[in-house]
Amino acid sequence: MYSSVIGKVQKAHQYAREPERIRVERLAVAFHGDNDDHQVSYEHGKWRCTCHFFAGWGICSHTMALEQLLGVMVPTKQHYPVPAPEERAAPAGT
Repeated sequence: MYSSVIGKVQKAHQYAREPERIRVERLAVAFHGDNDDHQVSYEHGKWRCTCHFFAGWGICSHTMALEQLLGVMVPTKQHYPVPAPEERAAPAGT
């Protein structure tokens, strides 16, 4: 009677060790940030977040953290914007 359940548990462990089998297509999470709680979602290859930084940059620490956690399960990787040299802050003491 329990052998079928044992087989399913074993298969679940196998699948958990092979995350490349899984592709996240839609996701909605509540993210407890340092300053506030945010709603983060992923759908149609696009991230969304309710934080102010995301509104201006289209990327934030919340979406980057989830992408790192989900790894190969998220098929589309975010491109991290790199500011132009004139936009970067001058090093301290100059």
